[in-house]
Amino acid sequence: MGKIKIRVANNSDVSSLVKFNQLMAWETEQKKLDQAILFKGVSALVADDNKGFYLVAEQNDEVVGSLMVTTEWSDWRNGVFWWVQSVYITVDFRRQGIYAQLYAQVKALAEQQQNVCGFRLYVEKENIIAQKTYESLGMQPTHYLMYEE
Repeated sequence: MGKIKIRVANNSDVSSLVKFNQLMAWETEQKKLDQAILFKGVSALVADDNKGFYLVAEQNDEVVGSLMVTTEWSDWRNGVFWWVQSVYITVDFRRQGIYAQLYAQVKALAEQQQNVCGFRLYVEKENIIAQKTYESLGMQPTHYLMYEE
């Protein structure tokens, strides 16, 4: 196996990111996402830094994992939380520390900013493996519940 390279995604990664989002939605929620809408959504984020950014993990020029970061302003902290979302690692590359490398890059990029006050993510209640991974990297469950409409 070659070395894993972590980098910010660009337009050439959109098709991989769309595919990863579709796979992740199916694996976690058995939800089928509309490809046309997803393509537009991923493309919009890649094209506009104000919306956030994706990181990709690649080996030998093949994208094998990704995550998305979006922001949330915190008036309580006068800073920005970075939300880690849309995490996906291809099946053959799981449990090899790729998410840890992606998350380390998120933290390194945040250190270059002056206003990042923390990192947040949400995870399926039943996804114990992911929860243990996040905890092993220093994240802790919060006392908040998430609601949606």
